[in-house]
Amino acid sequence: MSMTIESFYSRSPHIEDYWRGIILFGRNVASYKFALAKSLLDINPQSGELVKLSELAPHFAGHIAEHLMKTHKQATSASSRFLDACRSYNKGEIDKDRLIDETVRLGFNNVIDAFHIVGSADVPTRFFIDERSQNGGVRITDEFSELVSGIQVTSLHQEVESRWRLVETAWELGVSRGLVGIDYDAETESLLAVDRNLRRKPVTSSRGALNGYQKGKCFHCFRDISIGTEGDTDVDHFFPHLLKPFGFRAIDGVWNLVLSCRECNRGSKGKFARVPSLNLLARLSRRNEFLIGSHHPLRETLIQQTGATESLRNSFLNDQHEKAWAKLIHQWEPEQAGEPCF
Repeated sequence: MSMTIESFYSRSPHIEDYWRGIILFGRNVASYKFALAKSLLDINPQSGELVKLSELAPHFAGHIAEHLMKTHKQATSASSRFLDACRSYNKGEIDKDRLIDETVRLGFNNVIDAFHIVGSADVPTRFFIDERSQNGGVRITDEFSELVSGIQVTSLHQEVESRWRLVETAWELGVSRGLVGIDYDAETESLLAVDRNLRRKPVTSSRGALNGYQKGKCFHCFRDISIGTEGDTDVDHFFPHLLKPFGFRAIDGVWNLVLSCRECNRGSKGKFARVPSLNLLARLSRRNEFLIGSHHPLRETLIQQTGATESLRNSFLNDQHEKAWAKLIHQWEPEQAGEPCF
């Protein structure tokens, strides 16, 4: 595994961290991994249960077909008989029964084998066992049951969807040719893709896109947060937004956005117009390296905003911190409400 994913797991990893490693750090040549993850979360099978491909297929194909209606490109390959079947279903050329048959026959050929692979090896835990040859499906493990019984399960659905939207948008626009970057819209708290002609396209919720990289914790105090609960989690500018008129570069950029609990962002002992401590600055650097390690498109955006190498990015952050401290004077760091996890 890469040093980035190893560092993501380095501090007493929980079961959610292994799942997030698969979703956030796995290399993608098609969107099937996201569809399989969403399908398993939909079905919510119990430990030891055999989930037949015929049971997975309606969920799996449904998610793919839905995303094809938003973004035509769902793989890096030039052609796919399975994706063609999904497109035919969307056009009304085949019925749902035919789509399910084609999904069982073609849709799972590679994704089940590759689901647990991150980098060049499997993650240390498995959420299902492949029993296609013996029993025509996958066998659910204790680890999956532990995952879906945890307090963060509601966030996992949105994280998969956000990651999928970011990846398919990058494929659609072509990162090397057309994607200028990912912008933040404060009014809608969403991320927007901006192409070379400065056209802005809504992509996904900023909460869903960022939460996994913080392991479902408040950036500042490590309290558990939920992105599915109204008002529970704030999108916070690490360096306060009021610094924008003083020439702070890309202060609305993804590099400067973190998810915070209400207590840290707007509680009686919250950050407000104070500069986060050097300890928190180092944490921001680690979080940003997780984003960069997750490949496109957030990788390209972070590099554009902060530097091409880790050394340059650290210099950029230190420079921003010195400038912010000179303007705002007061530093801030909250008491830790949970165990440090990154």
